[in-house]
Amino acid sequence: MCRSIKPLRLPDREATEQEIAEAALQYVRKVSGYRKPSRANQSAFDAAIAEIASSTQKLLDALVAK
Repeated sequence: MCRSIKPLRLPDREATEQEIAEAALQYVRKVSGYRKPSRANQSAFDAAIAEIASSTQKLLDALVAK
């Protein structure tokens, strides 16, 4: 992964829905190699973002904070 990826989970606050969505978008862009998908690929791009954001939220909800 690249150095520009910021940590999403900070000790002093929880991630917002917007931050989770932005992280999912960044991941999909990185993996797909496309900054903006073609119209033919837009639905697949959007579905991947939604699925990754949902999985990320589940992960963050399941983590036990110290």
